[in-house]
Amino acid sequence: MGYMEIFVAIILALLLFLAPQNRLFPWNWPLIKLMPTLYLKSHELYDKITQILIENNSTIVFKTSWFTKTDILVTSDPANVQHILNLRYSIYQRGSEFRKAFDFFGDAIFLKDIEEWKEEKKFTHAFYKENQFHKSYLKVIHQTLEKSLIPVLDHMSHQSQVLDMQILFNRYMLDTTCLLVTGSDPGSLRIGFPKSPLLDAMDDMAEVVFCRHILPERVWKLQRWLGIGKEKKTAKACNILNQTITDYVYEKQELAAKNQENGDDFDVLKFYLSKAAAKGSMKYTEKGFLAANVMTLLYAGRDTSAALLTWFFYLISRNPLAEKKILAEIRQNFPPQKHFLPNAEELSKLIYLHCALCESLRLFPTTPVVIREPIKEDVLPSGHKVDENTKIILCSYAMGRMPEIWGEDCKEFKPERWMLAGKGGIKHVGSNRFLGFGSGPWACPGKEFAFTRMKAVAATILHNFNVEVVQGQTVCPGVSAVLTVKHGLKAIVSSKWI
Repeated sequence: MGYMEIFVAIILALLLFLAPQNRLFPWNWPLIKLMPTLYLKSHELYDKITQILIENNSTIVFKTSWFTKTDILVTSDPANVQHILNLRYSIYQRGSEFRKAFDFFGDAIFLKDIEEWKEEKKFTHAFYKENQFHKSYLKVIHQTLEKSLIPVLDHMSHQSQVLDMQILFNRYMLDTTCLLVTGSDPGSLRIGFPKSPLLDAMDDMAEVVFCRHILPERVWKLQRWLGIGKEKKTAKACNILNQTITDYVYEKQELAAKNQENGDDFDVLKFYLSKAAAKGSMKYTEKGFLAANVMTLLYAGRDTSAALLTWFFYLISRNPLAEKKILAEIRQNFPPQKHFLPNAEELSKLIYLHCALCESLRLFPTTPVVIREPIKEDVLPSGHKVDENTKIILCSYAMGRMPEIWGEDCKEFKPERWMLAGKGGIKHVGSNRFLGFGSGPWACPGKEFAFTRMKAVAATILHNFNVEVVQGQTVCPGVSAVLTVKHGLKAIVSSKWI
């Protein structure tokens, strides 16, 4: 934290200390309770919001319109979530502030209003239905496990080095996603963890996006103009991101123009170009459009899965009985063979592992909040009136910790809550209660792929290595657009096949 940030934090703390007695500060009490946490203990932000929501029947309005012209409604009420994301989704948009916060994504479809988004969704999401895509992602998973993940972990095991699991998963997910989307391997997961400008740029922009969401637009734009704070990183990171991804697009277009593509290999970028040619659409072949949507897929495929796997290994390290059940399931379905790589059928049998990942996502949702802005007046099921001057925050982090949704043991890690009693299958939980993969028109189409890849990584590591999380480290949520572990997760791995 810089001197300016420390100074601002101290001034705010003093103002907040005086606020309840001084009527010149018309802030409502919940906002006053939250602000010190926001500025002084940001790692406790989501737990503080959860506490406030529990005390206020799952919905609270922060009155800030006296200085921002906007009130903030935060909710974890499943009825409100269903209303906003499904029943009346057309009037709850992501809003102009959302688009400004993600301006570096350019022409990406997820930044657009619902009508335009619907039109382009048919094109950009079509690859999920392709048989070649499903064959390709299994091939890519095996390739990266065998050539990257296992060699790195073997090396770390022989060296008895402390490993940051979050860095490991970030690098693995970047490489697998990039291979699947562009056909190119950035090679970030190698022994020694080589310098990866693309990886660093993505991390920097994730921090910037979160700060843009919690700071008034005027403040972060001033930071950008002055070249201070998180915005100082923006220009350099944006240039790296845009140049790297534009290079991928240009190379793919050149190969397509020269008819030099390997017809048997599949990647999303090649699929886009072939479908655009078939449609005769110039729009879908423009570099800006392709680069923006490739960038979207890289973020969606890397950040969320890497963060969730990190929380998963942290949680099972604290719950040895759950880890034993996962290991027993792996032994039951995998042959006792070194470096065995699971196929789709074997992965589908890992029911308890699947439930443990769902439980990790419930407690530490990779997207801790979903933001929407109504475009006209409406009344929520909770009875709260909203309009164009209301910003709505759906707190998925708090939803996972609500006793009325999950029971009095909601803070406990219990994969069994996801299992069908007596049947051994996976229990379906509605997206109005569990926002792990979104809901309504914005639901994530890559859910199946995400689970397959995460199960393959987790099962391969647990089958081949002992993972001992280092004791005494502080493990808490970071302040970013994705719910990462703030200081990473340090662990020591050792081979089971010595």
